[in-house]
Amino acid sequence: MELSRRTFSALAGTTALGLALGGSGAATCAYAAPTAPTGPPPGPPGADGRRHTVGFDRHSLLVDGRRLVVWSGEMHPFRLPSPSLWRDVLQKMHAHGYNAVSIYVSWNYHSPAPGQYDFTGIRDLDLFLRTASETGLYVILRPGPYINAEIDGGGFPGWLTATEGTARTADPTYLSYVDQWLTRVNAIAARHQYTDGKGTILLYQIENEYDAHVGEPAGRDYMAHLYKKVRADGIDVPLFHNDKGRNGYWTPGSFDTGGEQRRWLYGFDGYPSPTQLPPDWGHFGIGGVKGGATASPRTPGFVPEFGGGWFDPWGGAWFDGKGYEESRRIRDAAYERRFYLTNLANGITLHSVYMTFGGTSWGWLPAPVVYTSYDYGAAIDEGRRPTTKLIPMHQLGHLLRHVPDFAKLDRAADVTADGLKVYHLTNPDTGTHVYVLRNDGAVPVDATLPVPGAELPVTVPAQDARLLAAGIRLGRRTVRYSNAQPMLALGAGRQEIAVLTGRAGESTVTALVCASRPTVTVLDGRAEVSYAAGLLRIEAQLDGLTRLLVSGGGSATPLLLLLADDETSLRLFPRDTPAGPVLVYGPALLRTAAVDGAAVRLTGDTVGAAELEVWGPRGIQEVSWNGVELQTHPTSSGSLRGTRPLAGVGTVALPALRTGWRRRNENPESAPHFDDSSWTPADKTSSHSTTPVPAGQPVLFADDYGFHYGDVWYRGHFADASGAESVSLACSTGTQGLLMAWLDGKPLGTHRMPVPDNSSVRQGSWAATAVFAVPDALRTAGPHVLSVLVRRMQHDQDGKARDTHKVARGLTAVTFTGAGPKVSWRLQGEAAPDPVRGPQNNGGLYGERQGWHLPGQGDDGWEAVELPRADRRQGVTWYRTTFGLAVEAGTDASIGLVLDDDPDRAYRVQIFLNGWNMGQYINDVGPQHTFALPNGILRTRGSNTLTLAVLSDGTTPSGPSDVRLTLLGAAAGGVPVTLV
Repeated sequence: MELSRRTFSALAGTTALGLALGGSGAATCAYAAPTAPTGPPPGPPGADGRRHTVGFDRHSLLVDGRRLVVWSGEMHPFRLPSPSLWRDVLQKMHAHGYNAVSIYVSWNYHSPAPGQYDFTGIRDLDLFLRTASETGLYVILRPGPYINAEIDGGGFPGWLTATEGTARTADPTYLSYVDQWLTRVNAIAARHQYTDGKGTILLYQIENEYDAHVGEPAGRDYMAHLYKKVRADGIDVPLFHNDKGRNGYWTPGSFDTGGEQRRWLYGFDGYPSPTQLPPDWGHFGIGGVKGGATASPRTPGFVPEFGGGWFDPWGGAWFDGKGYEESRRIRDAAYERRFYLTNLANGITLHSVYMTFGGTSWGWLPAPVVYTSYDYGAAIDEGRRPTTKLIPMHQLGHLLRHVPDFAKLDRAADVTADGLKVYHLTNPDTGTHVYVLRNDGAVPVDATLPVPGAELPVTVPAQDARLLAAGIRLGRRTVRYSNAQPMLALGAGRQEIAVLTGRAGESTVTALVCASRPTVTVLDGRAEVSYAAGLLRIEAQLDGLTRLLVSGGGSATPLLLLLADDETSLRLFPRDTPAGPVLVYGPALLRTAAVDGAAVRLTGDTVGAAELEVWGPRGIQEVSWNGVELQTHPTSSGSLRGTRPLAGVGTVALPALRTGWRRRNENPESAPHFDDSSWTPADKTSSHSTTPVPAGQPVLFADDYGFHYGDVWYRGHFADASGAESVSLACSTGTQGLLMAWLDGKPLGTHRMPVPDNSSVRQGSWAATAVFAVPDALRTAGPHVLSVLVRRMQHDQDGKARDTHKVARGLTAVTFTGAGPKVSWRLQGEAAPDPVRGPQNNGGLYGERQGWHLPGQGDDGWEAVELPRADRRQGVTWYRTTFGLAVEAGTDASIGLVLDDDPDRAYRVQIFLNGWNMGQYINDVGPQHTFALPNGILRTRGSNTLTLAVLSDGTTPSGPSDVRLTLLGAAAGGVPVTLV
């Protein structure tokens, strides 16, 4: 029988109480219904206080017995250190078709020391999960313990580098620390599971890309331990692992789950290059354990990470120094259509794009392989601006949310169309035919696609793809065929609304099944309409929004058919409310929609002036926008339309930053008489690092002495330099690490690691020995001090589970040529972690230890200067200024800081805004010149303190030169922002 929404809801409710839809038995846990027919998807998720079931079969997830296609995007709360802005990004995702957000929870972000955990302020996981629930998004939670993620140590805390035990194995010492972490994070997660109606956590991942020890007890026992620990902590949603590539690792049954069955999903990731053909990782692929989804034929196709861009290394080798805009250009909307539609055709019904919002690896968060920006070329850029990459995500996300046929598709008979790759699938319950047409060539292709009852003309642009459907029901009407892509169907008022989309300028033909000749009115745009043999044929060229009202024809409910080109479709926002569906057209973003009696209350954003049009339940008479009631009038489309456009965003004025600077030289640590008596003695003789301790040397590794982030200073005291010709300083750092040395206060020079090229961009640890001549005047008896500053950069990740996060950072050995003095070493790194900003905010520079980066610090004794600067010295120089902003209330202005200079000048800058370390700029390496300043840290209505710590090697003049604010984007609307 055909299931109405009300009928299906009743059946689904029965399933939730324990009866499978097919009558196959009882379900007594949070996992129910081994299979289900095609029907309406689950309602919008939220913390509704009701129990829910979450299960799956080979086609899809089953939520309360209803099929769900997961259309998810990745964002990381730790890469947006302003909790108010989490809501902004989540609302944008929800508005543009995503129904889930996937997040890593990074152990190092929450744990500054063993046994210490912080889930407050910018680390408030509970707040993030509440916000996601309030936004109507499911959550895929991924707390590791190892996450990779291009973050320091792959998410392992710095202190773990100095512990015994082998990470990512069943080593008991390591597992004891893991259990502490999981106990804390799971205590929060357990309060937000969808299964108990207290939140929207839908799935939970253990470990990540774990391709080591797969066939060994060390690996199997490790995975079993994590599984049992998570279950013991009260997590009852389905668990999964993200297989690195398509290895068939950690499929159901590959390790001990304590007897539980059908509660474990197989997932795999993929980041195919734009230059390769989209791969078939399911129905149409090679099959078997290496075939992607086919490795686990009884679970649905699941890609927890599919490339939504790619990261960029120091120097920008992968994108020719053009940065993330180049990543976005080559992995554009057409890339998404080609690759993501191929995934859907291959039965991937759990699909998460990494990244959807990349954000900022602020402070000392980034792994060595990346710089501060983690924009990733994502659909929402680092400045929180929606990009054109959202078009396919918007169209497909709303399609999968509103049209249930796509949750259950099987491979069908092969179909061909000249010049195109064609995937043909059918829904076994509804008989709907689905086609994915892909053009892998360099020129557009015009072809004919055979569909039931017709030869359909199709055009696919070069390096692009499209999805078509035949025999699909959009509401009460059936589309026999169309060469426009379906986007959504919903009921509003006394009519149904269906939206079809495509590229601007394309000619479309759509045939609706009508038992008799309907009445058709072209309300907007141009269309040719004809009726014959039970089919209403509509031909139109996509240009803005073409509207047709179809009445009669065998249906008592009129259909409003909207034909929208890509840009127009991005301004159509459907929203479910308790009173019924609402469809909004016009603004740049719809954030919230609520029906209050006869009023529809909307919030959202505009950029330019925009028309506002609303379809909703019967009886609506009023519309408000961002709290302001609008004058509206009814239209022939059955909507309410504003009598005047919504206002766009106003001008945002930014101050210049050339004047008002103050300057102070640093590094007193290089002076021979500096008091280092309170520093930590380097007196250890053994280490848990994977770097061997050189014979005859003390342990000099910074991590062994509790210094895990940023710069570290060493001072070596010795009694006699007679005969010393040179000193060799061996060090180990992350990418772009450096050291600089002084002997008795005299600069010896600087050594820096090479800029990575295409062959070395993934190298996370770099070792080198710097050799400096000892000046003749210093080759004397008597006391001497060798001072060394090491910019250690970050810990390597541990992707191969070889403890590479434990590779040493800092000096590793010091020897002299021509002499052999006994050197007594002391070292100093970062001070105690900032209680608000956390351990990754600061390193061991003198100015950081003294608080020069903080806005409350006085700088009256600093020298007044103007930019540009052309200083030449080895060491650290600090610059400070203040600036005010007066952004109008109701304007969301995303602002960045730009640093520019002659690329031959060798220096780097740590950027502190109001005490927050917003990143590192390396002038002669790049490619990053613009740094996002998130609102909440940036005071958009008030005074701000900008502090720059400039590290220069003395070989060239050093800046800063051109320092300026830039507007990354602005909108009228936004979300309320609380200062961090």
